[in-house]
Amino acid sequence: MANSPQARKRARQNENRRRHNASFRSMVRTYIKKVTAAIESKDYQAAAEAYQAAVPVIDRMADKGIIHKNKAARHKSRLNSAVRALR
Repeated sequence: MANSPQARKRARQNENRRRHNASFRSMVRTYIKKVTAAIESKDYQAAAEAYQAAVPVIDRMADKGIIHKNKAARHKSRLNSAVRALR
């Protein structure tokens, strides 16, 4: 347990940031799942729209450091390939 005042404050800040970042990570996963669900339903139009909605969110979270930029690029690449394969 944190003993000094600054360590207690640090622990509080870390917990708040952890919760905040967890909600962002959850949001990214939700957008990715929406694209995946549209791909599995074989609906090109819905998949393309979901992908267009997901890309800015993925990029924003990579910029904030919530997910690594390479992970963001990997998700975008794989989702785009899957969407384009529906044509």
